[in-house]
Amino acid sequence: MAERTAPPAIRAEPVSKPDAAVVRDALGVGVAVGLSGFAFGVTSAGAGLSLLQTCALSLFVFTGASQFALVGALAAGGNPFTAAAGAFFVGTRNAFYGLRLSQLLALRRSVRPFAAQAVIDETTAVALAQPDRRSARLGFTVTAVSLYVLWNVTTLLGALGAEAIGDTDAWGLDAAGPAVFLALLAPMLRTGTERATAALAVLLGLGLLPVLPAGVPVLAAGLAAPAVLWLRGRGAAEPRADEARGAEARETGVRADETQEPGGRADEARETGGRADKVREEDAR
Repeated sequence: MAERTAPPAIRAEPVSKPDAAVVRDALGVGVAVGLSGFAFGVTSAGAGLSLLQTCALSLFVFTGASQFALVGALAAGGNPFTAAAGAFFVGTRNAFYGLRLSQLLALRRSVRPFAAQAVIDETTAVALAQPDRRSARLGFTVTAVSLYVLWNVTTLLGALGAEAIGDTDAWGLDAAGPAVFLALLAPMLRTGTERATAALAVLLGLGLLPVLPAGVPVLAAGLAAPAVLWLRGRGAAEPRADEARGAEARETGVRADETQEPGGRADEARETGGRADKVREEDAR
């Protein structure tokens, strides 16, 4: 009977995405987020920054969360260096995005400095959502260009509008920055650990606000992340320690059984030998 052989395994190739769909998704993200530049322009002008300073932040920093953190700390009367330090720490996540995107996009060395300026939350999300490298490059580029242009245009318009309005606090526009910042942050809190970290950061920031200089509570709130991770690691280590102790106890029991078993056999052999000696003595008599 002929031996039946299994059919060769077929490797599934990644399904490519049409360029039009990639461009549509990238433009949707770029336009939706780029419009929030209005809020930044208004907030920055309300914090006392000039039109040139506001536009320079969007042109050279180009990371919304860090920009809002900076002008928010300045609006609260914080030290410029403290405000800049807080914005820096908020923006460090982009460095980790760059590590992942450098492998995914595999851009030429001459292009990387320009691409690094566009490594933010939105461009990273669009690039990682694509099925292949070509689509990832297209999505990254379209999102970066559309968002950069629209963000800077709306920043300019928002700052000009704030100057025309005059006192932004009277219109309640001083709350635009925190509101947009929360709107950017909320979708990122997907897991229980992330939500716990955010809650602890809020408690630290609000609790230290009356006793520390402006801007310092924001830096102190950054301690929430290592604190939650430490507690989580400690909680996960306890079940592992219990499991290890249980395994050690089981192994010790097995060894004890193995040690006792030969001794039992020896006693049985001695008893059998004694009966044999008695039989021989009776035969001799």
